[in-house]
Amino acid sequence: MDSAFLKCFPNASSLTTGGNLLRSKYSTKNIYFTNSYASKVSEHRRKTQQYNFWRVEQPTLNHHYKCIEGGSTNKECNRKYVVKGIPGPSSNFEPHAFDPKNIFDSVKYFLITFYKFSIPHASFTRILSTISASFLVVEKLSDISPLFFIGLLQAMIPFSFVEIYVNSLNQLFDIEIDKINKPYLPLASGEISFTTGIIVVASCLTLSIYFGWIIGSWPLIWGILICLFLWTAYSINVPLLRWKKHPLLAAMCMFVTWGFIFPTSIFFHMQTFVFKKPTIFPRSLIFNMVFVSIFFVGMALCKDIPDIEGDKAFGIYSLPARIGPKRVFWISVSLFETAFGVALLMGATSSSSLWIKIVTGLGHSVLASILWYKAKSVDLRCNASIASFYLFIWKLLSVEYFFIPLIR
Repeated sequence: MDSAFLKCFPNASSLTTGGNLLRSKYSTKNIYFTNSYASKVSEHRRKTQQYNFWRVEQPTLNHHYKCIEGGSTNKECNRKYVVKGIPGPSSNFEPHAFDPKNIFDSVKYFLITFYKFSIPHASFTRILSTISASFLVVEKLSDISPLFFIGLLQAMIPFSFVEIYVNSLNQLFDIEIDKINKPYLPLASGEISFTTGIIVVASCLTLSIYFGWIIGSWPLIWGILICLFLWTAYSINVPLLRWKKHPLLAAMCMFVTWGFIFPTSIFFHMQTFVFKKPTIFPRSLIFNMVFVSIFFVGMALCKDIPDIEGDKAFGIYSLPARIGPKRVFWISVSLFETAFGVALLMGATSSSSLWIKIVTGLGHSVLASILWYKAKSVDLRCNASIASFYLFIWKLLSVEYFFIPLIR
């Protein structure tokens, strides 16, 4: 071990472990022999090596070696080394200079981690749903004006903060569960500290309310407040709340916010606040609410299937944990197919032009077929396969948001 330790030092190459050390060119300078102090120096040597370990790594040290040799010269020489690092004058050591590249890498790492923390597939779908609900108020091409895009931006900003708040708050209260179910999430993996998570949650909560208030749109304000309340009740672990522990309440949070609160608040913000038109419930808005509500009941059930192990460990008995993942999976698939069936029916009976009926009919038929094909290939014994299917469902929903404004 000592000889291996000496290999760390550049000036130790002239030392040998056998033969006569008197032949070394450094023997009269740095190497001294003694027979009587071996036992006393051994403990001192161990402490000295430990104390000087970090110092010997400096580039400007003068190294001095003391060899303690015991026994006869005719026998194998038992040598022990004490290595002392004595700092000398430095000519090449400088403090670390300002490095813009390191700052750029740090910012890049933070943005990537924050991107994962915000659950990107949900945030991206939220943006598409905002755009889709906003287009429901468009009756003619002249409605797509700068005023329309200003109103769209007014809706998109606060609800984006709401979405990040919802996802971040859920991770804060599910750290231990996510270490079992989703160890790749930033909080569970330690990429983001708990304190940083609290800062992100508090900031997004404040910004969502602040932007809603300064915009002054009451449909937006009420939509933001109701969504914040429902998803806080879903995640926060206090008496009478933590609704995710109850399958019915958990499903309600998803389909009420995505299917009713969110599209209606966006639509009435654009209809009454931006365009100053009277309040109406068009057929397209009703279709949006019905389709998304059915779809998100299936999403709520499917979401819990790969999380059974962690949920059970912390006393959360979701529907898959109660009746089994296979039954819940096919119930979810049936709900998804029902939603696409409603879309086919609404598209076929809409007042849209023939080519729009053909596009929406073929589009929903293709989506329903792909969904069924994908569902049959899912391995319910593999959580990764189920999680992949769940992400695939989000992609189908994203595509659907392009079809919804076409059905009138």
